[in-house]
Amino acid sequence: MSGVPYELRIGRRYLRSTGNRFLSFISLISMLGVAIGVAVLIVVLSVMNGFERELRGRILSVTSHATVMAFGEGLTDWPALREQALANPGVRAVAPYVEGEALLIGEREDGMSSAVMVRGVDPALEQQVSAIGERMRSGSLAALEPGAYRILLGAEVAGRLGVEAGDTVVLAIAQGTVTPAGVVPRMRRFTVGGVFYSGMYEIDNGLALVHMRDAGRLFRTGDGVTGLRLAMHDPLLAPSVSREVAQTLGGGLWVEDWTQRHANFFRSIELTKRMLFFILLLVVAVAAFNIVSTLVMAVKDKQPDIAILRTLGARPGSVLAIFATQGTVIGLLGTLGGVALGVLLSLNLERLVHGLERLLGTQFMDASVYLMSDLPAHVEAADVTLIAATAFALCCLSTLYPAWRAARTQPARALRHD
Repeated sequence: MSGVPYELRIGRRYLRSTGNRFLSFISLISMLGVAIGVAVLIVVLSVMNGFERELRGRILSVTSHATVMAFGEGLTDWPALREQALANPGVRAVAPYVEGEALLIGEREDGMSSAVMVRGVDPALEQQVSAIGERMRSGSLAALEPGAYRILLGAEVAGRLGVEAGDTVVLAIAQGTVTPAGVVPRMRRFTVGGVFYSGMYEIDNGLALVHMRDAGRLFRTGDGVTGLRLAMHDPLLAPSVSREVAQTLGGGLWVEDWTQRHANFFRSIELTKRMLFFILLLVVAVAAFNIVSTLVMAVKDKQPDIAILRTLGARPGSVLAIFATQGTVIGLLGTLGGVALGVLLSLNLERLVHGLERLLGTQFMDASVYLMSDLPAHVEAADVTLIAATAFALCCLSTLYPAWRAARTQPARALRHD
């Protein structure tokens, strides 16, 4: 202890002093305010990080990292183009697809219908570019056989139509057939081969899978396909790799990667994260500035002590260090407590929310609004470090004015009024 400066020893002693109960209570409130503000900020940003990470993972698990499409009638020489795309070292797998819009009509008495995007796939190749085969609630991708006219439906579509594996639905497309009675939509009866659940409401509510050859007959594309779906070794490199593939395949192609297709989702999440950070930082700032009132009261209460220290030869800078130490310790303990509380809540948030939902008998996250029914949280060390450093810096700034006022205390005047 002999090596510790006396300013630090006196500052810690003032912090532990029980002489003024009200002052100790205000110090505790300031500390708790900083801790709660830091914890709330960590939890909110962790939820945003978890939402972004979960959304990206679900999107990439059921959609391709990039697509190469042709204008007009589609790709007729797609096997050769597929081999050229696979030659790129950044491409892991390539699968052809045929896609078009259609209307599904259930064969129940109520005749419910649902607009869907019909995607014709090759089951063997589709498993290489997406994990939708692993998200089957019933049936499997292998149920899609050429000429069998089976269809796999998203869980939301199947629920709306009231069908399950083995039932039949009618698929109608806008391409008409000329008959003596006029132009009528082209229709075909399909057997439901299975139901998948991706966890993404947009996909479960609007996607239906059929075999590529059945889709070719339905949309009359012949041996051609709408395009190629690419899977990358590193999804984050999809923009650059897909451009390289397009240049290799030649002109007349339209390339789209997952960052473009879902740009609005991730841009809105990033913007929301920044806004929430600055808004909730104001909560931390208000809690940090409570330290100002705490130290002002401490300076007022310790006027005689300050006067005696100055009389014994203490410099103004030493008095400033004493009260700066007191405020800094309050800020440090509050910040560390907030970090611990925030990380603990974030790591257990999903279980806490599910427990609260069961207790209240309600659901906080509606998948039709938030795209998922869970509340994921992912703690990033960079965010925790930034929050802790910012909160502690605000606490340190809050100590400067009261400590400066204490350093300007005149000993004679303080002792005269004691």
